[in-house]
Amino acid sequence: MWTDLQLVEQLGPFLDQRMGEETVRDILIRSLLKIRPKKDGLKYLKLNRAQREYSQRCTQRNIVLKARQVGITTYIAARFFIQTITRPGTLTLQVAHTEESAQALFNIVHRFWQRLPNSRVQRGALIKSRSNISQIVFPKLDSEYRVVTADEDAGRGMTIHNLHCSEISHWPRGGLDTLASLRAGVVPEGEIVLESTANGAAGIFYEEWKKAAETGYTQHFFPWWYEASYKEDVKKGTVRPYTDEESELAERHGLTEKQIAWRRTRWQVMRGRAPQEHAEDAVSCFLASGECVFDTAAIEQAAARAGKASESQDNGRLQIWFPPNRGGQWQYIIGVDTAGGGTEGDYSCAQVIERRMGLQCAELHGHFPPYELAQRVVSLGRLYENALVAVERNNHGYGVLAHLKDLHYENLYESGGQEGWLTSVVTRPAMIENLAAVLIAQPELFHSPRLLGELKTFVRHADGHGGAAEGAHDDCVMAMAIALSVRREDAGRVRRRDLGMASLSVG
Repeated sequence: MWTDLQLVEQLGPFLDQRMGEETVRDILIRSLLKIRPKKDGLKYLKLNRAQREYSQRCTQRNIVLKARQVGITTYIAARFFIQTITRPGTLTLQVAHTEESAQALFNIVHRFWQRLPNSRVQRGALIKSRSNISQIVFPKLDSEYRVVTADEDAGRGMTIHNLHCSEISHWPRGGLDTLASLRAGVVPEGEIVLESTANGAAGIFYEEWKKAAETGYTQHFFPWWYEASYKEDVKKGTVRPYTDEESELAERHGLTEKQIAWRRTRWQVMRGRAPQEHAEDAVSCFLASGECVFDTAAIEQAAARAGKASESQDNGRLQIWFPPNRGGQWQYIIGVDTAGGGTEGDYSCAQVIERRMGLQCAELHGHFPPYELAQRVVSLGRLYENALVAVERNNHGYGVLAHLKDLHYENLYESGGQEGWLTSVVTRPAMIENLAAVLIAQPELFHSPRLLGELKTFVRHADGHGGAAEGAHDDCVMAMAIALSVRREDAGRVRRRDLGMASLSVG
């Protein structure tokens, strides 16, 4: 066993060198590091299927989507521990989503050090000068291993060589600022791992997963059957007949009856959350975090048919698919969902639809203070033939309506003697139902990728109400729901007026 500092330093440059099918790093991991498995006390870390695949494919920038307890968090800790103790001057940082998870991670790392095969190394090259609930310092190496929670100060002021962001989809306050701060501290040659189970088709982890190819991150996906213990001890033939879904899964991935039996039990116990916690593919696990209110097939149809914007203005904040059709009056309706305008809050959105068909013509979206939003809506309304503007009058909407009047825009929707659209516990469900019905009947009416993305993440929550999933927004959805509701209401008025005229004619 190496206890001399020079021997330790000599190993660092060769960690990625292969000896047969293994790297030097992985040989050190299985030879030196002990873990506490689910059964049978302490054991040396023998790499499982997920760990081996990660080792073979990993790069300097990695994003890992996984089922629960497939061993990736432990392997990354082992990988970074070896790098920390063989490369002097290394700072490793692991960031967990809760204090409990951070403590569990630190226990794994501390056990690596504590259970090294020869205790002399702990008094030699790897002697500690400091060890507490979140930090191990190796003074002879000038190296340090830290485990912290994902708060806004995580990693601030550090020069980081190895960064592991664990369960990032569950980080508090969305995690956007925390991740940006952590990334800024990583040296160019450093290693980054973003790792998590899914938590809805929204939020920072979902977005990072989608754009991995653009940002240079290597994607790794590990489904539940990579964990060998996920099986039930059943007699052969007692699980059959399989459902069509089970048959397809077993055939495609070579699953045994014992694995199918385990899956069947977990799906019964966990119900709708099972596809998220025990991922089977990199799409359904994201969509399983809440029941989507809108028909996902219709959303996909709309996305497939959606045309590219004919005009984009103001850095994409205004998208136009169909410019105004000159020559007719009162042809357009604009639904407006308002917000405070701060860069950290919700967005404001205005949706322009054609009155006769409900076709989406343009979309305004951004962080606008009330007066600026009013100015932009006036310009949009004038562009679209003095369109009927329906502003949600809840909260910030009152201020926007006041500014619209000061700007002398007169064609404002009103109901019950009050200008503006009121979204309430009565009107909101009807608005959403109407939008859902139009989407199914005519998906070709919708063109905005932002709107379609929000429709995917508009889920039914535990209390039954529909709204944006955690970390997502619904500003485009609500603006479109207002516009289509006003159109439906207006169509009803026209029909009633026509029926009245017909009765007078008969009389």
